[in-house]
Amino acid sequence: MMQTLAPAEVWFVTPGHHFARFPAAHGCGADVALVDLEDSVPAVVKPEARQGAAAFFTAPTAAGRVLGVRISSPTTRDGILDLAAIADYPVRPDIVLAPKVESARDLEIAVGALDAPGYTPHLYALIETPRAIEELPSIVRAERIAGVVFGTADYATVLGCSKRWEAMLHARSALVTSAAAAGICVIDSPYFDLDDLDGLRNKAERARDLGFAGKCCVHPRQLPVVTNVFTPTVKDVAAARAIVAAADEAGGRIVRVEGQMIGPPMVKAARALLARVDGRTPREVSA
Repeated sequence: MMQTLAPAEVWFVTPGHHFARFPAAHGCGADVALVDLEDSVPAVVKPEARQGAAAFFTAPTAAGRVLGVRISSPTTRDGILDLAAIADYPVRPDIVLAPKVESARDLEIAVGALDAPGYTPHLYALIETPRAIEELPSIVRAERIAGVVFGTADYATVLGCSKRWEAMLHARSALVTSAAAAGICVIDSPYFDLDDLDGLRNKAERARDLGFAGKCCVHPRQLPVVTNVFTPTVKDVAAARAIVAAADEAGGRIVRVEGQMIGPPMVKAARALLARVDGRTPREVSA
């Protein structure tokens, strides 16, 4: 199993046939910028997109920006053509996101097409069908998987239900549980109402509290909201430092910090938070 790239909290997706938008995606401030070859690209321009997307990975980008591609399903003709094109890119993506994944075998197809001497991309599985939820225990333990991403639009369509939080809660809970058990990253679905930033914040906060490591964005105006939600506050970081310092001083014994009993699980969580924010700036608001 591969480890996820870090940081990976905020993902931004841009259509692969709108080449003029590539510079904005590179400079948007997201941790991961993806060029899409799947749903956002009309069938008639898919050949142009899969060839033109090569420029997404050769153009200058901000230091530390992770670049990736969402292909079509590896089990489809378009997916096979995507993989063949990417294998010939002069600069290849750090991340390959495979949609409609319903078995570990789907990722093995991508591995077979893309792996080469000196190049082994980080593979993420887009989970967006009921069958995928049922097969999660095997999918999350695929040999080369780096993480999973939830896709609410397709999942809700197959179920014939709404995309509201309550309707998607079972699938989201299954995802974070399976991903945590396998030790891989889990990223939440985009929020599609571009004008409802309050709704976006609410969904992002709920996803964060449920255990998601980050969330996808489909418009630049969404980025500040998602970044704010998934960036620990100054208060969060200070509390984590206090917990770790008290635990170290106590030699691992249970201690009291700010009126709370702090045992090994809380110490482990505090250390994880500090490791995640190392070198990053916490936000100046309290949570």
